[in-house]
Amino acid sequence: MNVKVLGIFGLLVGLCLLMILLTPDTFLQAFNIENLIRRTALFGIISIGVAFVIITGGIDLSIGSVICLTGVLLAVFLSVDYKPIDSAEVLRVDAQQRVIILHGKTSLKPGDRIRYSGGRRARAAVVTIESIDPEYRFELRPGMGEMTGVRLIVDQPLTADEVATSPSEPRGFVAAVYPVTQFEAGEHPTVTIAGDHASLNPRDQVMLFQGDARLRQTHITQVNTSEQSAALRLANDIGAVDDTWAAIPLKRHQLMSIPLALVSVIGISLALGLLHGLLVTKLGLQSFVVTLCGLLFYRGISRWLVDDQTVGFGNEYDNTLSPLATGKIHITETFGIPAPFLILVVIAVAAAIFLNRTIWGRYMLALGRNEAAAHYSGINTSRMTCLAYVICTGLAGVGGILFALDGNSVPPSSHGNFFELYAIAAAVLGGCSLRGGEGSILGVVIGAAVMRVLYNMITLLKISTTLEFAIIGLVILGGVIADELIKRFAARRRAARQAQTA
Repeated sequence: MNVKVLGIFGLLVGLCLLMILLTPDTFLQAFNIENLIRRTALFGIISIGVAFVIITGGIDLSIGSVICLTGVLLAVFLSVDYKPIDSAEVLRVDAQQRVIILHGKTSLKPGDRIRYSGGRRARAAVVTIESIDPEYRFELRPGMGEMTGVRLIVDQPLTADEVATSPSEPRGFVAAVYPVTQFEAGEHPTVTIAGDHASLNPRDQVMLFQGDARLRQTHITQVNTSEQSAALRLANDIGAVDDTWAAIPLKRHQLMSIPLALVSVIGISLALGLLHGLLVTKLGLQSFVVTLCGLLFYRGISRWLVDDQTVGFGNEYDNTLSPLATGKIHITETFGIPAPFLILVVIAVAAAIFLNRTIWGRYMLALGRNEAAAHYSGINTSRMTCLAYVICTGLAGVGGILFALDGNSVPPSSHGNFFELYAIAAAVLGGCSLRGGEGSILGVVIGAAVMRVLYNMITLLKISTTLEFAIIGLVILGGVIADELIKRFAARRRAARQAQTA
């Protein structure tokens, strides 16, 4: 452990002791300690990534935007939609003549009950199909040619007006409706609906309604089916339901599987790092410029992908993926080690071994000390630079996944803002020289912990949060000044020793 790491560790211990003295009733609470460890782990992961770039003499300002982009992509890739099992898009409604024209084929048949909804002028209604023409030809608009659709004649008018639509602007949907035959109340009630529903599974949903109103939608936790009915155990208490109610089963559709989504997000983040490295090495662009452009571009892409709307995961992955960020290993009844800390330990150990015990790590250190000397000594400096940026954005991708799961939502305009400052500050505090060629993974982790304790101090001591970035700026400046003073002191000692031996 070098002098810089010992110094930052002493600072961390001093800050913790100060907080214990100033706020003994809050700082040592299990929840606060858990939160400190969790946030240290999350920021420690991205700080390790940026440390590799700093060690090679570069800088990466795009980390916060990469975190935002990966979080948005994960939410999009894992988006879940619930659609009625037997449903169809409506092309036209001739409500007065009791005609509904559907797009494509349907499994509906005469006698089935359906619920029409989504129209702008025709009312939502539950009606019965009297007849079906599966090959009905009609003109959607005059002069546009004929189309083929499925014409339904229902038993009652939908409204007094006619609503005509175009294929690019549908006006509603129809879904098969099934009567409720039995209901058992309780904390987890059970509703029995008529019909064959063998395709239903736990995590699907059911929509219950009475007439045109009192619509309720909830998750299914257990399904028991027969040829004539299905008993569905519900996740929530929905109040009283009787045989005047009807149900529409909703099938869960997930855009991507969890492994594929994770691999895709990490792969994209690695590709961004490779792009940064190639722009710096092949085109000779400055890393500051490349990553600053990345900061702006990735943030803009993130906002455009989701129309600047907050995206999230709801409760879809509470028991599967979310525990990676929110889970913990219980040590006592009130305290546990957060799961992100375990991920940090694995990453930190692997990064330390790579940096200090492999030839590629020594190449990176040599590259940061003197790029020209490293090149003439036979090191492929371009490859090492690209590798550093790939590691940086790859760990930013991992951090982006964990940050998104931890918050359970991703507002693209603010998610990850200024995270690159926290990461750079942690790396500088941990012993990474902004000139390159020096760095300690343990020091970076301790630096991340110092940053989180400082933030915790601002919160617990009720210091104005407007001073947060002022404190970060002072920390970075202090780290750079300390690095410069230590370098000058070491240079004078070397010069003195050389003078004595001469």
